[in-house]
Amino acid sequence: MPEGPASVRWPCPGAATEGEWALSSADPAHRRHKSTPCVLIVPPLFDEMNRTRHMLAGVMRLLAQAGIDSVLPDLPGCGESVQDFSAQSLNAWRAAMEAAARHFAASHVLTLRGGALVAPPALPGWELEPCSGHALLRTMLRAHTFAQRATGRRVDSAALLEQGRETGLELAGYRCGAALIAGLCGAEPAGEGRRVLSLSDLGQSAPWLRAEPAPAPALAQALVATIRADLAREDAA
Repeated sequence: MPEGPASVRWPCPGAATEGEWALSSADPAHRRHKSTPCVLIVPPLFDEMNRTRHMLAGVMRLLAQAGIDSVLPDLPGCGESVQDFSAQSLNAWRAAMEAAARHFAASHVLTLRGGALVAPPALPGWELEPCSGHALLRTMLRAHTFAQRATGRRVDSAALLEQGRETGLELAGYRCGAALIAGLCGAEPAGEGRRVLSLSDLGQSAPWLRAEPAPAPALAQALVATIRADLAREDAA
């Protein structure tokens, strides 16, 4: 049986000499000599990332059982990253994912939600429920204004967004710098030719909407079945 994913260090841009962490079933030292696919998994952004971590680990285990390599890097400033979240931008995350794709010799990419905003645009693959940066901001701003109103404070979302574009803003427990807020305002998924997957097509619910992180084995199995079928069609073409 193939081994499951393991935590590895890799040389991420902006990190110290020890690099950043990734969960990987792909050995970079041997990937250059392998013809098997390697899927770069780009997680959702912000708290949606935390809620899907268990599910994505399940996807990686199922891919490994199918003989498909995969890698799930931490975005700079997130997870076990050594970098400061407040210093991040969409461009920094894009550069990190491009570097990860090169380092692990990724052949395909799987993105979830806002991960489509920072994935390497040239890689083929799959986007699960991709969303715009504006949609992510709208959801977080709405939650922030509701929380403020619960304490008796009236907050205008438009004014709050303008403040964020100028000086940064704390949203959903994340200190977002001005560059990140400004980048999200007009960001759209940039991948061309990737297959867009919806939860309704897969017959599943959204793990990123759960109150607590939890495995989603049925969704993981549906995603891997789709990936395997598409890769088999590529090989047959």
